[in-house]
Amino acid sequence: MFEELKKSIDKGLDYAFMTTDKLTKAAKDLAKENNLTKEEAKKLLDHLVKKSEETRKTLEVNFQELVKTTLNKMNIPSKEELKKLEDRIKKLEAKKVPIKPARKPVKK
Repeated sequence: MFEELKKSIDKGLDYAFMTTDKLTKAAKDLAKENNLTKEEAKKLLDHLVKKSEETRKTLEVNFQELVKTTLNKMNIPSKEELKKLEDRIKKLEAKKVPIKPARKPVKK
């Protein structure tokens, strides 16, 4: 029973990463194995494609969040932060404020 459950879960994860062509073939195989009608097979395919897309989107969002959190923990600036600094530097350079030379130390 436990092994069957593991196989079902593994198969579900496999479906999440299949292309539409592979999902179509898998749906046809499942329909044949379970004696489904053409309408039922079409519904199954639609369901597999929908779940696959949802799973991919969820994984993508989770992965992006993980990367963002990891970069934040590593104290690496974001693209937006770098852009703000670049804009600030451009504004400062545009002002052309004369830079005073450093004072020479006074000798005693």
